[in-house]
Amino acid sequence: MPVSLALALWLYSPGSRAATVPAGFEDVAVQSVGSPTAMAFAPDGRIFVCQQEGKLRVVKNGTLLASSFYSVSVAVDGERGLLGVAFDPDFANNGFIYIYYTTSSNPHNRISRIRASATNPDVAESNSEVLMLDVASATGYHNGGAMAFGLEGMLYVGVGEAHTSANSQNLGVLEGKMLRLDVARYPQVIPSDNPFVGVSGARGEIWALGLRNPFTFAVDPVSGKIHINDVGQSTREEINLGQAGKNFGWPTCEGTCSNPSFTNPIHTYGRSDGACIAGGAFYRANQFPSTYDGAYFFADYSSSWIRVLKPDNTWTGFATGAGSPIDLDVGPDGSLYYLARSAGLRRIRYVGTSNRNPSAVLSASPSNGVAPLNVSFSAQGSSDPDGDSLTYVWNFGDGATATGLSVSHTYAATGNYLARVTASDGRGGQGSNSVVIRLGSVPTAVIATPAAGALFSAGETINFSGTGSDSGDGTLPARAFTWTVLLHHDVHTHPAFGPYRGVRNGSFTIPTTGETSDNIKFVIYLTVTNSTGGTYSTTREVLPRKATVTLATVPVGLRLTLDGQPVVAPYTFTGVVGMERELGTTSNQLAGASTYQFFSWSDGGAYIHRIATPPTNTSFTASFRLLSRPSAPASLRVVAP
Repeated sequence: MPVSLALALWLYSPGSRAATVPAGFEDVAVQSVGSPTAMAFAPDGRIFVCQQEGKLRVVKNGTLLASSFYSVSVAVDGERGLLGVAFDPDFANNGFIYIYYTTSSNPHNRISRIRASATNPDVAESNSEVLMLDVASATGYHNGGAMAFGLEGMLYVGVGEAHTSANSQNLGVLEGKMLRLDVARYPQVIPSDNPFVGVSGARGEIWALGLRNPFTFAVDPVSGKIHINDVGQSTREEINLGQAGKNFGWPTCEGTCSNPSFTNPIHTYGRSDGACIAGGAFYRANQFPSTYDGAYFFADYSSSWIRVLKPDNTWTGFATGAGSPIDLDVGPDGSLYYLARSAGLRRIRYVGTSNRNPSAVLSASPSNGVAPLNVSFSAQGSSDPDGDSLTYVWNFGDGATATGLSVSHTYAATGNYLARVTASDGRGGQGSNSVVIRLGSVPTAVIATPAAGALFSAGETINFSGTGSDSGDGTLPARAFTWTVLLHHDVHTHPAFGPYRGVRNGSFTIPTTGETSDNIKFVIYLTVTNSTGGTYSTTREVLPRKATVTLATVPVGLRLTLDGQPVVAPYTFTGVVGMERELGTTSNQLAGASTYQFFSWSDGGAYIHRIATPPTNTSFTASFRLLSRPSAPASLRVVAP
């Protein structure tokens, strides 16, 4: 985009302007957010918003939380700053979030991984930032910043050409490219099947090239196709269909051209329509009428409109006056959310009466094994927003089909099959879902350490290791291994450590604070995957060492606190060895009509202090001295003669 327009991109302040939307839709404000650049939905529905000045904010239940989830020091001039955010596909277990930002010192763009706190998911774990990749130089303009995971689990990243057009055709630099990264295998983040791996002088992270400023893009959650929005310079804005190894032609081409070396966009528009494409999202929900299924929503920042690109690559208008939209996303509720520099975070939802698509749910058990394999399928849980009854058609991926809510099918031959169910409402509305069924050899795995029956104390480092093999692959390589550790407490679990991918061994350290119950254990989960996608999982429990702790007072029966909660001495509890606990009492307390003053704990601690649960049964006694007692009644006093 022209420099003047690039500067304008960052100068608006949020307001409450509503867009003009089609009949049957409404546009409502969600939250005012200053200097927004990008957003992403967490799996639980929270909206994470990047602010240019380096703050990652959380909108929870429609409210912008006062504290930032995470803050980084960034350069904020021009188009630099905190520019992108993406959630790990396994976020529910590992808490990983990826951010793209321009460093304040020696400005350059980078991708980092941070982790949500296990105790407060609305903030990042302190000191959790890990540098994944230094991406590119960071001039004032054309930095890109969009990030999203593909269906195969790879992280895609759009990088601008840093205001140097020649970068876009230079395979030796990352500027002007789409990158594809295997962050699950960090620090080896380059996938072996990237198109330029092994090409002399080429960066292996590159997936596609010839882009000017791919500030936004989107991944279709059903088909996996990627639409890349490339901001033009003076003539055309582009939507490109992302494909491995493709060259989209910048700076030789802007829009379509006849050069066979370049791949033309699937949609372009000129300066009479807009000047800065920004924001894209595939609609695969069922809140909108069924005619929008599979459509691609995209926006123009400078002209403040939102349009719809249909699956046949024809377009229609959708919203105008959208307040300089900069990002789009479809929320868990099926509404279209847009983030705008002069309108904040807003939501467009359907309130009319047109037919809407059903939502198809699919389960399959088992999903992998050896042939012949009988698989039970179910669409239980599918629903229709208009209350229509649904019918189901199954395509098992091997040429066979069936109908019904629950079906079974036997796969006869080794291979990978895409099984799909389509739910129909009888009025033209359809929804579908799919799963890959993998048939081949099934690997085996053994957890070597820790040994069965292993015990832990808080603060102890636990080493884990394992082996895996497969009849076809032989000894499985490290990349086949994934480890996850869960904390089991009573009848529920909490994420603890991992996942650790691509390693045969590793370690984790048991925390000394947090869970104070003794009814806990850590369970190590190992999953190995063979070359055909077959998996095998095994577990190993690590149980706590325990000790009994008795809290007493002298005199007996005075009040104490354990972890801030009142108890009456003597009080006995069972704790995990090494776990920190807080013992306390008051400096003065009344028992009956007598007043006692704290004197000392038997371990020499202050009247409120922390201990590590000892390895053997132990007593801690708080001693008090008498300050005053009530006077005896006059009739009972002894008077000297």
